[in-house]
Amino acid sequence: MKPADALARHWTDALPVAWKPFAQLSRLDRPIGWQLLLLPCFMGLAVANIGFGFYWEDARYALAFVLGAIAMRGAGCTYNDILDKDIDAQVERTRQRPLPSGAVSIKAAWAWLLAQCGIGLIALLMLPPLAQIVSLIAIPLVALYPLMKRITWWPQAWLGIVFSWGALVGAAASTYETGVVPQEAFALYAGCIMWTIAYDTIYALQDREDDALVGVRSTARLFADKWRTWTSLFYILALAFWAAAGAMSGAGIWVAAPLSLIGALTIWPMLAGIDDKRPETALAAFKFNAIIGAAVLLAFALEPIWRTMRPSLGV
Repeated sequence: MKPADALARHWTDALPVAWKPFAQLSRLDRPIGWQLLLLPCFMGLAVANIGFGFYWEDARYALAFVLGAIAMRGAGCTYNDILDKDIDAQVERTRQRPLPSGAVSIKAAWAWLLAQCGIGLIALLMLPPLAQIVSLIAIPLVALYPLMKRITWWPQAWLGIVFSWGALVGAAASTYETGVVPQEAFALYAGCIMWTIAYDTIYALQDREDDALVGVRSTARLFADKWRTWTSLFYILALAFWAAAGAMSGAGIWVAAPLSLIGALTIWPMLAGIDDKRPETALAAFKFNAIIGAAVLLAFALEPIWRTMRPSLGV
């Protein structure tokens, strides 16, 4: 039986039976994860190109980000499942994962993890040196993430730190010739951290009862009945930091106006539609964040797209 958050139909359904557990380890049938990892990378690339427009090299970097996001999200999920095998066996939503169910051995999981890291290395080598250095700095932070739910009530914040790192990598890829990550990229990064805390708190609403039984901590448990208030606050902070990034890059109105619409037309209706007694509404809201992130990306990309197209339009 497929997990509740897996796509009903996916190309992994056609894989040989022996390969399917490895695809499940990487969550390939749940693309929302790598999409949310990829979006900050694209945002960083867009922010760094405000005032300049896009170049052909950016297409190569974008391809590297897609390849890297899919591979490293899969590697991260595999690593997380290796460390959480015993916990996953006690949680209703996760006990059918390949490791606790016995479909994949620990040894095979480690081999699969290394294979995915190899693909990630290929993506890394497609980036300029500054972006490579920024990417490698994140490795210790990523390695520590699975332990956070055991020692802090804020694992969602740590996830934000590592999942949003692509904002810095994306900006570094575009500005490598200067040898400096632009300051607006750090405001973008802060906004993405706030966004991640918000959407992952929503995701964790599904597991509050099981998490309490096995001693796993989360902001969903910490915020208790005030989760909607806290989540709203983090979305507001995300919008504020993103608007600051737009202003710092010199594209204030280009970014601020779309962000206002995103908040009014997508974020607040989504939050209003969540019933924390119905896990399926939390899952649907979590997945909707891919649309929110794509809209934010478009807000940052409007100005560089216009600069790129303007010469051909004769403007």
